[in-house]
Amino acid sequence: MKIAWHGHSCFEIHNGLTVVLDPHDGRSIGIKPPVVRADICLLSHDHFDHNCSRIVRGDPTVIREPGERTVKGLKVLGIPTFHDTEGGAKRGRNTIYRFEMDGISFAHCGDLGHELDAKQLEALGKIDILFVPVGGVFTIDGATAQKLISKVRPRVAVPMHFRFGGLSVSIDTVDPFLEGIDEDDILRVGNEIEFIRDELPPKLEYWVFSP
Repeated sequence: MKIAWHGHSCFEIHNGLTVVLDPHDGRSIGIKPPVVRADICLLSHDHFDHNCSRIVRGDPTVIREPGERTVKGLKVLGIPTFHDTEGGAKRGRNTIYRFEMDGISFAHCGDLGHELDAKQLEALGKIDILFVPVGGVFTIDGATAQKLISKVRPRVAVPMHFRFGGLSVSIDTVDPFLEGIDEDDILRVGNEIEFIRDELPPKLEYWVFSP
């Protein structure tokens, strides 16, 4: 199993099948564009820094709506949420995607803008690896992300949608999110990591990706 980060909220998950989540074009947000090939492309919402499926090679099946479906043998659940705290009135809708590969459950929160209610948490279920926005302004901030993590209780939490390098989106860095976390619980993985299910940590660990 491999996870690679392509900046912002774009991740590539590969284990025979390749899933790419929330691709951007790079240029529009001041960073390098992803160079990726995928079987399936999941888009959490239709904003320019998350919906650039055209750059993904390999003619992937593109999913951009909530609901449950099986695509190329992968069962994908899209949980409807919002991009703000006002029911989508400010920034529209957002979809959290949940899926499993090789017995590992993943959830990618996209540009989640609010705390989840009991029904949404129940739909999410048990999650091994949770990708969560932490930069604030347009999404939940680091403190709210920590609240979500405490409710979901994943084995791995992956912060995303934070300011780094030349990113032109005015959001926080990852530092406020990591404040107060023991360094022993943080794994700084560079821009990709390979692992098997048995290597997942027994208790919560934070995987921090960097360029």
